[in-house]
Amino acid sequence: MRFSRMVNVVGVHAEGELNEVITGGVLDVPGRSMFAKARWLETQGDALRQFLLHEPRGKVTQCVNLVLPSAEPEAVAGFVIMESASYPPMSGSNTICTATALLATGMVPMTEPVTEFTLEAPGGLVRIQAHCEGGRCRAITLQNVPCFVFALDQPLEVAGLGTVRADIAYGGMIYALVDAAALGFALDPSEARELVEVGERIKAAAAAQCRAVHPENAEIHTVNQTLFAGPLAQGARGLHARNTVVVSPGRLDRSPCGTGTSARLAVMHARGQIGVGADFTHHSIIGSSFLGRIEATTTVGTLPAIVPSITGRAWLTAFHQYVLDPD
Repeated sequence: MRFSRMVNVVGVHAEGELNEVITGGVLDVPGRSMFAKARWLETQGDALRQFLLHEPRGKVTQCVNLVLPSAEPEAVAGFVIMESASYPPMSGSNTICTATALLATGMVPMTEPVTEFTLEAPGGLVRIQAHCEGGRCRAITLQNVPCFVFALDQPLEVAGLGTVRADIAYGGMIYALVDAAALGFALDPSEARELVEVGERIKAAAAAQCRAVHPENAEIHTVNQTLFAGPLAQGARGLHARNTVVVSPGRLDRSPCGTGTSARLAVMHARGQIGVGADFTHHSIIGSSFLGRIEATTTVGTLPAIVPSITGRAWLTAFHQYVLDPD
């Protein structure tokens, strides 16, 4: 039988967040950089995202990553991140899943105990340290793009809530970070529906009321995620906290969220709560964890910034051949 489309996809999840990886069936898309390729897909090639993420093949609780050749000399490959409602410049869980799939399929040769390589995300170059043992990738440490704070304690007028204070920060996506307890949340899975409803209202208010434009790429702009932050506590390995991120059009990230963790690290550093080299364990609403660390400080435009790293695990779940019947 002849199909009008066949796409090979590796199923992977990172600490509970399902982020599949396209490894075959798409040769390339126009654009020199991954950012340009992502914009082309968003504006002219969105049929691929719809094909894989809409029913009957996909669902709202997953993402998919398209592996493509990179023109960057440092990068072994690039990838474009496709979510249910957007093409974000960066995602920690998607990076962890993509790197793990590339190693598991032999697209990137594995060296034990550590395999080092660089990937190009739409937001920039991401350096990977893969911790490997017994022929398997056991964990990924990624060095994220520089992250920074736009505003601390920004007052937002939110429908049904009144004035809510939020920190506005870039962690690879632009976040409104709010105090979960101040809004009456314990960050329990039973609160999921209300968290999503409130989080989407906060995001909409922040997008309308806060000017947030990346200093080096004006096409990255507007608050597009809400992070509910639990209280910081001191543990055996430094600070730790619970959080959850609302992903549009309306669900919770199952993982601790890599870009959310990076944005929170930028806020914590700006508040003097954490320094370079200190560990921060971020827990998700389902109890999984990422380990965050500030590796260095830098600047983005005129804004002080950090270079964070995120360590997390991923597991392969499937090898799919998604097809489109011409009928």
